[in-house]
Amino acid sequence: MSDDDFLRVTDVSKWYGDEKVLDEVSFEMDRGDVTVLIGPSGSGKSTMLRCVNRLAEAQEGSILLDGEEVLSPDLDVDELRREVGMVFQGFNLFAHLTAVGNAALGPRRVLGLSESEARERAEAQLERVGLSDQFDSYPAELSGGQQQRVGIARALAMEPKLMLFDEPTSALDPELIGEVLEVMHGLVEEGMTMLVVTHEMSFAREVADEIVFLDDGHVIERGPPEQLFDHPEEERTGRFLERITSHD
Repeated sequence: MSDDDFLRVTDVSKWYGDEKVLDEVSFEMDRGDVTVLIGPSGSGKSTMLRCVNRLAEAQEGSILLDGEEVLSPDLDVDELRREVGMVFQGFNLFAHLTAVGNAALGPRRVLGLSESEARERAEAQLERVGLSDQFDSYPAELSGGQQQRVGIARALAMEPKLMLFDEPTSALDPELIGEVLEVMHGLVEEGMTMLVVTHEMSFAREVADEIVFLDDGHVIERGPPEQLFDHPEEERTGRFLERITSHD
């Protein structure tokens, strides 16, 4: 383990009541890495993601982001969320705002940019995700794939140093999944540091520097995609990947 890991998760545990949903989870990432969390539903993947930006509170362990302890009671959580962008399963767009209005809201309200500066930044990020022709469209006028791309642009407009993706394609019709994965491929090529929860195994295999397989709150196995997909060390990993890749 390097002293200069960009994100270092160490022995993180989380309970909801009596249920332990994360059990001493550990992994680390360098800047520019793409780490993909995989596992069956209920394995703790989304909870782990949410602990990184304090949408969920881990009770034990350590999460160091760029040298700062995320779990510290003294941490400025608003500052953390300015630096950590998150794209959710649902699009969570404001229905009364246009695409550019949704993407400009954070830079204007949180970062204090002027209206024109915020719009300029929002337009640049919407162009980045392939929506330069939809600046003034409202969410109801957009497809699910387009809405999710607005969600990605909204997160990017804050210029985060880490992007979290929580099953960003699971609410989409199959024909719309590709356009969102294409945007994510582009971010990978640009060197964005990304922690991703997904069931899209072909995508995970193509882009991940490391895959972390979680089951029942435990890290069962972790390693580069070629190891987990082709030569898993744990029988549980092999069974899961065999089942899920037959549907991918």
